[in-house]
Amino acid sequence: MILIDVKGVTVTRPERDLLRDVSLTLQTGDRVGVVGINGTGKSTLLRILSGTDEPEAGTVRQGNGITIAVLAQDSPLPPGTVRQVLGDGWEADSILDRLGMSAKLESDTSALSGGEARRVALAKALVTEADLLILDEPTNHLDIGAIAWLEERLAGHRGGLLIVSHDRHLLDRVTTRIIELDRGQAYLHDGGYAGYLEGREMREAHEAKANQVRRSLAKRELAWLRRGAPARTSKSKAHIARARAVVDYEAPKAARDGDLDLHVDVPRLGDKVIDLDGVSHRHGDDRWLFRDVELRLGRRERLGIVGLNGAGKSTLLDVIAGRIKPLEGTVDQGPTVQLGYHDQIGAELDLNQRVREAITGGQRDITWQTQRLLESFWFDDDAQWAPVGQLSGGERRRLQLILVLAARPNVLLLDEPTNDLDLDTLRALEDFVEDWPGAMVVVSHDRAFLERTVDDVLILDGHGQAARFPGGYDAWEREHKLRPTQRHAGSASTQTKPQAKQAKQAKQAKADNQGSKAATATASGTGEDASKRQRTPATSGRSVSTIRHDLRRAEKAMTRLQRQVEQLNQKLVAAGTDHVKLTALGAELSGTQGQLDETEEQWLNFSEELESR
Repeated sequence: MILIDVKGVTVTRPERDLLRDVSLTLQTGDRVGVVGINGTGKSTLLRILSGTDEPEAGTVRQGNGITIAVLAQDSPLPPGTVRQVLGDGWEADSILDRLGMSAKLESDTSALSGGEARRVALAKALVTEADLLILDEPTNHLDIGAIAWLEERLAGHRGGLLIVSHDRHLLDRVTTRIIELDRGQAYLHDGGYAGYLEGREMREAHEAKANQVRRSLAKRELAWLRRGAPARTSKSKAHIARARAVVDYEAPKAARDGDLDLHVDVPRLGDKVIDLDGVSHRHGDDRWLFRDVELRLGRRERLGIVGLNGAGKSTLLDVIAGRIKPLEGTVDQGPTVQLGYHDQIGAELDLNQRVREAITGGQRDITWQTQRLLESFWFDDDAQWAPVGQLSGGERRRLQLILVLAARPNVLLLDEPTNDLDLDTLRALEDFVEDWPGAMVVVSHDRAFLERTVDDVLILDGHGQAARFPGGYDAWEREHKLRPTQRHAGSASTQTKPQAKQAKQAKQAKADNQGSKAATATASGTGEDASKRQRTPATSGRSVSTIRHDLRRAEKAMTRLQRQVEQLNQKLVAAGTDHVKLTALGAELSGTQGQLDETEEQWLNFSEELESR
């Protein structure tokens, strides 16, 4: 059954088309994701399809008698209690429990926090028996357990599904087609998220090839026009000008294009970064969020904090930052620390300022480092002069992130950084963290982001216990075999076994090498120190976190060099019988291949070194 049929939908914004002549048809059983950079019209398209907004041009027809359930970015709740909004019934109670909202059943909607109201709005959409489910960023404000449950729920939805999400795991699991919005155009990709990545790469390669053909033809025409006397006439001069315009023409780049150099000149950290000793905290007379936390942040720390909503993740980050003084224990910050904190609220923005003025504090001059940072996060020259008030919610969130990075911190604290950011910005941030020579602690529910960016995770179980797990989120998930039905991020009992083993190894190593007694604590140790504690006494050399860092750098270099080898091979084919060019390209290819072979050998050595730990 056809649910929605869209023909020629167009929406404009000052100086650009937001959506241009977009057409699509949604049928029962379709599972479609919508992706695109912030400000390309994803939420606008969803509002049009749901009937909330009208397009400037085009038609939107809904199937007869269909029901649509919607979770919009702004979904205000009606007055009354949560129970009154959702209605009685076991399913509503079950969904609220999965979303961690059972305790709020009798609460008035006006008393809910923003995150709580968002979860109730999601529950309201899910409990509705709808032919079409339209969800705009449904994973925002959910913990990892709730996201896993939601993924399973959506995978079993029998009606149509249209979803905007930055959660790559969710898109890959539940969608079968992806609509990509790019500079006003809509492109449809089959095969879910992986199909979208492949389709986008092929499309951009095709556009580049087509542009190269146009330029080659124009060069030949330009040469022909210049050879003859008629080239001196005004008419032929006009032809030459047009041909020259084609030759000099640069095809519009993809909205997000190319490798990103996000290295920022970060002040060097000393040996002491931030130490937590016996830290405990709670709000008022409520339960303890965490007790006796011992933490030593290293200079290249990559630590993720995960747990249920309300387990104290953001509170612990505030304690680390010095915003909150813990009720018990001490927090000692090193003298060289320059802290950057990107929290869930973000820096307050003046909507009347322009983007560049927001970054420079109202000054017109801008340093080349800040200019590069803006461009790296795709605020080009035009976008830098745009009023902040005209930016989308995601673009403002991106600007708030840049404000933190532009201050050049050497310790970076990120609280749910993936909320409201598009996929390309997430990749840019992941690359930034990978090459950045500072320490980072991140609270996140984004599984792909955690897998790419952290070496260890600190688990808050919601009952006051904290436990560090080496190997990052994916290693912890494999160890504990997280199921979609599990709501808890881990309990003290499930975490203490590997921690006890780690402590035992530390004690034995110190006893053998130094004859001293090892001190152990539930959540203590830096990424480097934790890995050292796991070695046997016979093992020496570099820490596990350092090896992982070198391994990632080698993988990145291999990808770059492989791409260069492919490009050089293509140039050799195109060179034909030009022996001079063939000789030069052959020498360049030989050198690049040698670098690739050497890098692959380094990668193998790093892999073996890591396996030996």
